[in-house]
Amino acid sequence: MNKILSAALAMALFAAGAAHAATAPASFAVTSTVQSTCAASAAALTFPVYVPGGGPLTANSIISVKCTKSTPYTVALSVGTTTGALYTQRLMTSGGANVLQYNLYTVAAFGTVFGDGTGTTQTVPGTGAGVGTVVQTTVYGQILDSTANQLAVPGNYSDSINVTVTY
Repeated sequence: MNKILSAALAMALFAAGAAHAATAPASFAVTSTVQSTCAASAAALTFPVYVPGGGPLTANSIISVKCTKSTPYTVALSVGTTTGALYTQRLMTSGGANVLQYNLYTVAAFGTVFGDGTGTTQTVPGTGAGVGTVVQTTVYGQILDSTANQLAVPGNYSDSINVTVTY
């Protein structure tokens, strides 16, 4: 019986000690910064086969941009890598002096040259929808059936355009 009484007394003292426990609260801040970021990719713009005197040709390409949510950005295009190209008249080359004139536009009506924002060229603005969501910009291309293009030498013509996303 003494053992039972001792065990009961020990339990009572333990419970009384636990009831008198105190706490010392504390807190700490948790912080982070989300950095703006963008990534871009572009599909090739491939015109149909040009037949001199057969009329103008058109083709489109898509620039895909992924930016952090609500990040404003602009898409700009270079003049191209062919010597002598201008924003007012881009050039594809088939080696040496053989060139084919074309241009890139921001709208399907071919009214505004897609460029770097200088002169009469325009860039295309956008707003990021989150890095997991692609925002697409269409590039509209046109080869005119101009006198210069009608004098083009047969061959495969190409150019390279650099895309710059500024955010």
